[in-house]
Amino acid sequence: MLLFYADHFVLPLPPGHRFPMEKYRLLREVLRSTGGFGDDAFQVPAAASFEELCRAHAPDYVLRMERGEISEREAKLIGFPWTPQMVERSKRSSGATVAACRAALRDGVSANLAGGTHHAFYDHGEGFCVFNDAVVAARAMQAEHTVENVAVIDCDVHQGNGTAAITSGDASIFTFSIHGARNYPFRREFASDIDIDLADGTTDADYLQALAAGLDELFARFAPQLVIYLAGADPYEDDRLGRLKISFAGLEARDRMVFEACRGRGIPVAIAMAGGYARQIEHTVRIHAATITLARRQWGFPK
Repeated sequence: MLLFYADHFVLPLPPGHRFPMEKYRLLREVLRSTGGFGDDAFQVPAAASFEELCRAHAPDYVLRMERGEISEREAKLIGFPWTPQMVERSKRSSGATVAACRAALRDGVSANLAGGTHHAFYDHGEGFCVFNDAVVAARAMQAEHTVENVAVIDCDVHQGNGTAAITSGDASIFTFSIHGARNYPFRREFASDIDIDLADGTTDADYLQALAAGLDELFARFAPQLVIYLAGADPYEDDRLGRLKISFAGLEARDRMVFEACRGRGIPVAIAMAGGYARQIEHTVRIHAATITLARRQWGFPK
C-alpha cells in the first residue's frame, strides 16, 4: 500500500496559528513505527501540474497564486499568509491525491497523508484550502482515461462546499458529504449530490446509521469506478472545531463501513486525511493512523 506525503515541505505559519501542520509529520512517524509499512511504502509525490490544477481551477487564480499576486482578502479567506512554500505544499498535496488515485486503481487502495482540501473553489480558496485536491485528482484520472465516474465520499465534519461548487453540473463526479449542520460553512450556498446534516452532539450510533443510509443511496444512484475518501478526524468528540461526539471506536467503524461498501463492489479507494483539530494532537494522529492501518488490513496488504 503506497502512502504519499509532502510534510517535509515546511509551511511557515505565524506563532499560535490554529492549523496543526505538525500532525502530518507525526502521522508519518507513527505509521513508520508500527512496522506495518516499509520504507518503500512512503513516497514523495510530484507537484500537480498547471494543466492538472486548471481542470479544477481558474487559470488566472492558479497563476496569481503561483506569483504571489493574491489580495489580502483572498489570503484571509484561505487562512494562511502567502508564501512560496504555501504554494508548493498545496501543489504537492494535490499531486499526492493524484498519485494516490493512480496507485489505488492499480492496487485497490492508497492514501495521501494530507489533502482533503474541500473548501477550495474554482477561483478562490477558503478554510485552509488553496487547491481542491479531490477534484484535481478526479479530473486527472478522467483525462488519463482510466475512469469515467468518480465519487467523493467526504466524512470531514465540515460540508465540502468547494467540491460541490466546482462539480456542480458535472454528472461524472458524485459528491457525498456528511457533516455537522451548524458548522462551517455557515451559509450553504452549494449543495452536494447528497448532504447529510448532523445535529451538534451526534454520537456513534446515530452517525453510523446516517452514514449507512447515505452510502446506500449513493450506490443506488451512481456507479463510481473510483472513490476518493476524505477521512476527516474532526468528527471526534474532543475536536476543537467538530461539535460532534464520535469516539475512536465510532470513527474506526465509519472507516470500516466506507471501506467495506467500496471493496465489496470492487471500487478502488484513494484516501485523503482532511481535517482534525483535537485538543491533544496525538488524538488526531491516532485517528488518521487508524484509518490507514485499517485500509491496509481491509485490502489484505502484508506487513
